[in-house]
Amino acid sequence: MESLRVVSEWPVEHAAAVVVDAGGHVLGTAGPVEHRFPLASVTKLLTSYAVLVAVEEGAVEWDRPAGPEGSTLRHLIAHTSGLAFDSADVQAAPGTKRIYSNTGFEVLADAVTAATGIPFADYLAEAVLAPLGMSSSDLDGSPAAGATSTVADLARFAAEVQAPKLVSAALVAEATAVAFPGLRGVLPGYGSQRENDWGLGFEIRAAKSPHWTGATSSPRTFGHFGQSGTFLWCDPDAGVACVALTDRRFGEWAVAAWPPFTDGVLAELR
Repeated sequence: MESLRVVSEWPVEHAAAVVVDAGGHVLGTAGPVEHRFPLASVTKLLTSYAVLVAVEEGAVEWDRPAGPEGSTLRHLIAHTSGLAFDSADVQAAPGTKRIYSNTGFEVLADAVTAATGIPFADYLAEAVLAPLGMSSSDLDGSPAAGATSTVADLARFAAEVQAPKLVSAALVAEATAVAFPGLRGVLPGYGSQRENDWGLGFEIRAAKSPHWTGATSSPRTFGHFGQSGTFLWCDPDAGVACVALTDRRFGEWAVAAWPPFTDGVLAELR
């Protein structure tokens, strides 16, 4: 794909990208697709998918209490538990505000560990990474931001999310639709959003502005970006997903580069 060539011009030492269609076919790649990159918060997509497997297996239920009083697994995975960004402080009642929380994802993972008796990193490997053949991926830190992976591996994950085999399509549809709609909150790196829409672990583009996806991305686009300079989005209206991993921390360079790159990918596919 011609639109992927711009990745080589980004002001980073290493960058790789892939575009995967809804049938799981790789449409194009750029850069060292087997290079291992820290994912930062793109980790949350892998963690969330492992939680979906736990729900599908009946190991946990969305309404299981976890976190602050009144909070459930559903609140934690949708960033509405009230927990602060990076501490155990409670800043709001559950379900009243979208507070993006790394701590919430750690509590979420702990709940799965308690229910299954399996350390969460092992559960993620057994439930998601191994079945998808993601042999170059692992979680060696926080379930919120501690995974390492490659573009080649995340292409397999992007294919799975678009055509689920590990869980039901209905569960993925629930996870990629807005949970607790209409809540105000801050999108990290992009400021306060009047409606900071999120699914069950997946950020939803909706009408957010500014945003890290493209001006032509559909409102149903979902995914995540990471502070290590990484992102994964799926646009169900376009029938395509895109992954880009770099080794430069998110900043103004990414704010400037990512949206036109995404628009270029979508324009080429149209």
